[in-house]
Amino acid sequence: MKTNQEMIRPMGNFNVIQRTKDGMFNATDLLKQWNSFNSQQKQIVHYTENSSTSEFINALILEENLKERNSVIIQCRGKNGGTWMHPLLFIDFAMWLNPTFKVKVLKFVSDEMIRYRNDAGDAYLKLSSAVMKIVPRDFMPKAMKKIAEALNWVIFNEHESGIRNKHGEESKQRELFHLESKVTDLINEGFITSYDQLLKYLRKQWNNNWQPKVLQA
Repeated sequence: MKTNQEMIRPMGNFNVIQRTKDGMFNATDLLKQWNSFNSQQKQIVHYTENSSTSEFINALILEENLKERNSVIIQCRGKNGGTWMHPLLFIDFAMWLNPTFKVKVLKFVSDEMIRYRNDAGDAYLKLSSAVMKIVPRDFMPKAMKKIAEALNWVIFNEHESGIRNKHGEESKQRELFHLESKVTDLINEGFITSYDQLLKYLRKQWNNNWQPKVLQA
């Protein structure tokens, strides 16, 4: 489900922002963190006006069959403004900031977080359809709100608005996708037949994930 979400993702000592709808990264935000961390005053224009950067952008447009420069790098204004970059250009930009980023950046950008974030969105819609089989229609909004909160507790051990976008690790998005899919299957196959039973199952999953394990003698 490709609604546009802005994911906050850890990368080494920094957090980077990536849009789910097109995979672009906020280069401005990373640069602010980099300058603050290293007491430097680098500017994006120092990177974009570099001749090798221009050559890389042209090659990227050609190789990826992109229509225009705005498909690779774009300036946005407003609340979520700044310079947004295509993932491959963002790799090059991050390594321009610091060549020692190379391994971290390559591993980071090549993961499947965006795929699992979108898959989790699709899985949530399927879960909602399944819950309709065991919950009265007029109770559905309240039920799904509580179920969404319970899912967050199971995966993140906390709940707040927008929390799924603040945990941009592939592992967490993958866990969420698999949990939503499993609960959907349990309902559709008749193993979970009521709202109370569903919440009880999710409480058990939270307990398994987050409660301290008792050492056995």
